[in-house]
Amino acid sequence: MLSTDLLTYYRQISQNQFTVVDVETTGHSPTENRVTELSVLHATLADGIQQQQTDLINPQTRIPFNIIRFTGITQKMADAAPIAAEVLPQYSDLLNTGILTAHNIEFDYPFIRAEYARLGIKFDRPEPEQLCTVQLSRLMLPDLPSRSLPNLVKHFQLKVGKSHRAEADTIACWLVAERLFTEILNESDEVLLAKFARQRMPLKYAAKLLGCPAQEAQTRLSAAGIPSRFVGKGSRGTWMYQRGDVERVFYEQQDGTQLSML
Repeated sequence: MLSTDLLTYYRQISQNQFTVVDVETTGHSPTENRVTELSVLHATLADGIQQQQTDLINPQTRIPFNIIRFTGITQKMADAAPIAAEVLPQYSDLLNTGILTAHNIEFDYPFIRAEYARLGIKFDRPEPEQLCTVQLSRLMLPDLPSRSLPNLVKHFQLKVGKSHRAEADTIACWLVAERLFTEILNESDEVLLAKFARQRMPLKYAAKLLGCPAQEAQTRLSAAGIPSRFVGKGSRGTWMYQRGDVERVFYEQQDGTQLSML
């Protein structure tokens, strides 16, 4: 979406109930790894946190040592917990209301879907009913060197528990969203759109905004003299562009298309 559309969208959904989720897992692949902890909370800007539920889940597999060190969830803790088939049905109603929200929802959502799929249950929340606070914080805090949840907790000096545990991370995610939505509702369009313009976006999102494949988008942006920066290493890296530059190319293309039709 363009910045003006994003601003309208965020102001609209700010009035909704948010269903904030966080999962801890045995690894990074939803098809190969399992959830070890799930937390869900419901909150609104008007009333704050209304309810929260958190459970450890027995993944029925070994947890790698590096994951144990990262989350603090030991094999003994997990083995003593109920399995997903006993836990997940209790979350169905909680997860199917409000705007599904997570800090990097591209990680949490596939894991939740995969766990329900193993139980023969379809879990599907359309994209308009999802919110990623990583994306929101990149728009609203474009000058921060990192928008990881632990760093946002430090930035806002939030009083939450240990990072990388589902309950604390869900609360932290909500408090970040609350801060950012409050600013969106109270700050002027001019100030907010100036922030949006400084957002760094990866090539795949720039291509989506321009409505073309990534390679074509890169060619267009290069031809327009748009500066870029490669972030990461090898195949895991990507070219980054400022939103304002990408949108300028978008509007120039729209103007050119309209002129050619005259």
